[in-house]
Amino acid sequence: MYPEELTTPMIEDLTSIGFTELKTPSQVDAAFKEPGTTLCVVNSVCGCAAGTCRPGVRASFQGGGKHPARLVTVFAGVDNEATAQARNHFLPYPPSSPSIALLKDGKLVHFVERHHIEGRSAEMIAAHLKDVYDEFC
Repeated sequence: MYPEELTTPMIEDLTSIGFTELKTPSQVDAAFKEPGTTLCVVNSVCGCAAGTCRPGVRASFQGGGKHPARLVTVFAGVDNEATAQARNHFLPYPPSSPSIALLKDGKLVHFVERHHIEGRSAEMIAAHLKDVYDEFC
């Protein structure tokens, strides 16, 4: 487990823009079975989460265009059971953090693995997510 004083600002980076933090497996299941679109960010303390993932996600909501109906997050290494349950919904993709999943009507329709986040700028991630939103939302 990471110290709360370390992870709180990382959590608030997403909750401050409307993400709901899911802390239990039942919260994950309830959020993921909602009709419509749900974006889930698997948050992490790693550098690519801070440097490009969270900023890219934040930037993906700037400007017009389509957006997911619900925004949720789990924190790898903090909310272990909730993260494991979320990852069950992301199969066949292996565990990856950070990562970004879009579900539609309870089914995974797009997944951004860590190796698609590393080495890419926040702007590139935001542009990619906007294209995903246009297609699925």
